Amino acid sequence: MTTPARILVKEETLDPAYLPPRLVRREKELQLLTKRYREALAKGLAFHLLLTGGVGSGKTALARRLGTDLERTGRGNELPVRAAYINCWRRASDRTVMLDLLRAVDVSLPDRGYSLSEMMDVFEQGLRRRPQHLVVLLDEASALVKQETKLVYLLSRSHEVELGSISLLLVAAEDLLPYMDAPSRSSFGVTHRLSLAPYSREDLGEILASRAEIALRPGSFDREVLDQIARIAVPNGDARFALEILGGAAHVAEDAGSDVLLAEHIRRTKGSLMPTLSESQLESLSTNELGVLLALSRSLRSRGAAVASQKLRTAHTALLEELGGSPMSRTTFWRTLKELERDGLVTLEAAGTGESSRVAMDDLPASYLATLVEERLGRGRARKR
Repeated sequence: MTTPARILVKEETLDPAYLPPRLVRREKELQLLTKRYREALAKGLAFHLLLTGGVGSGKTALARRLGTDLERTGRGNELPVRAAYINCWRRASDRTVMLDLLRAVDVSLPDRGYSLSEMMDVFEQGLRRRPQHLVVLLDEASALVKQETKLVYLLSRSHEVELGSISLLLVAAEDLLPYMDAPSRSSFGVTHRLSLAPYSREDLGEILASRAEIALRPGSFDREVLDQIARIAVPNGDARFALEILGGAAHVAEDAGSDVLLAEHIRRTKGSLMPTLSESQLESLSTNELGVLLALSRSLRSRGAAVASQKLRTAHTALLEELGGSPMSRTTFWRTLKELERDGLVTLEAAGTGESSRVAMDDLPASYLATLVEERLGRGRARKR
């Protein structure tokens, strides 16, 4: 018996910690940040910025890529540039962040026994031994700032407190200025902020395509399933969630003995990660709605991620004939689809001129949904309409 070819060949490249060689759909933001930091560093000036954006908007990757690029090509008034990336969610106090900063300048101190002021003195000595411009990237910075940190002030006023040449990038999901003291806030004026918009469906599709080319075996996926994942993740513009679905679906496909990624694998993964359709919801549906859902689930089992509404109506008419029911008018059929969309059970997508809309259902495996609906219709307990 031949073993199916692997689909997921580089799973680590789907991990949030992986830094891709190219920041798809964040190239402009990277170019802007790099330009602003380089211009300041070339003049021997520090530059501080607050970077905000929602979960999965690319904040962390953007910050880490900026640090890497500045280390490779940046010069701070003839000083080499060194970047120190610290996740404050795990280092949520001035002392623990300071320990990481000391390591960044090649100084090691015990975790206990030193006050913050003593650590700052040792930090200053480390910077003087190896003159460099330090770019401090504080990710998940809200965990630190909301604890009335002194460190943000000290780092953003490094020249005034004689710490050396330091620039700061704060990364957070929210605006941190209301939580800062006035002196710290003044270092992050209107022009020292960048807010990342959520990814669009097109953005997510391009990110998935770029990452799938690295992580999955060539020929094991097509653009339709990637677009299906993008459709699922776009309400929050969350690239992390999209990549989690991609990796999970690849595992589901391999476990099922498939050597290609199919729409049904995507639905199964989405349903396990974020279920939105329950049996109790089915109990509240009318016979019309259940019938359309059954026709849709049967169609999706063979047609992939979505089906044209006209083809779905044809399939629904055939189903009614099978069940001995009367044909549904075009108006009633469309109204039923809109009701299912309103309840979040299906997705309707407009098509081009002369083409029928496409209907999708991403919350459950189509085969499982068909079984649930058939049971409901078989028991005859659906609400009549």
